[in-house]
Amino acid sequence: METLVLVVAGLFAGVLNAVAGGGTFLAFPALVFAGVPPVAANATATLAAMPGYIGSAWAYRHDLRAEGRLGLRAICAVAGIGAFAGAGLLLVTSDAVFTGVVPWLLLMATFIFAAGPVVLTFTRKRGLAEAGPFLSAVVVLAVAIYGGYFNGGLGIMLLAAFGLIGYRDLHNMNGLKNGLSALLSLIASVTFVAAGMIAWQAAVPMAISTAVGGFIGAHYSRKIKNTKYLRMFIVAVGLVMSGLFFLPS
Repeated sequence: METLVLVVAGLFAGVLNAVAGGGTFLAFPALVFAGVPPVAANATATLAAMPGYIGSAWAYRHDLRAEGRLGLRAICAVAGIGAFAGAGLLLVTSDAVFTGVVPWLLLMATFIFAAGPVVLTFTRKRGLAEAGPFLSAVVVLAVAIYGGYFNGGLGIMLLAAFGLIGYRDLHNMNGLKNGLSALLSLIASVTFVAAGMIAWQAAVPMAISTAVGGFIGAHYSRKIKNTKYLRMFIVAVGLVMSGLFFLPS
């Protein structure tokens, strides 16, 4: 039963990550249900999400293009540094502290993404310039540290960050989100593996199903024309999962 829960959670997590982000909202509680301690569950969920991110990024490979003031190579370099820092921070966090922080991180990610279009409209109507290279790098670094520390809501955070630094095409943002998520997960996972934090018995079946879900989700999400409903779906998922994590265990 636990393996079945992990496989199903991984499949839907992969789809959700490809379409909107937030797949760890499903994978993390499934791992905790399977008996994995919270910090180890987060590390394992990060590793399990990586194949799905890679599959999704491959499906979006024709949609990627640079927007804003920071080039793709610079974004990847900054994100890599942040992922390593965030993963290192998780290594020194206790299960009790992590459990208390998780719902607030999820809620913050959801509200930031929901406010993204409003912030962009405000700045453009007043003739304010989009974020420059330095500010863009700071935004990406902050989100990468978050992603290295906690994979849950990473996609939502990345989409919000891309909107703040000048990205407008949601499909392009989704493609870059999946590519950066794969990079962040890879760097964080290497750190977690070296520290012996991965629950391999749970990670393997979840990683396989997440990869399948990621490719399926990316294939169909590219066909979505009205991105308004996609945004509403992302926010709804974030709010529901945040509320579930606030419930007493």
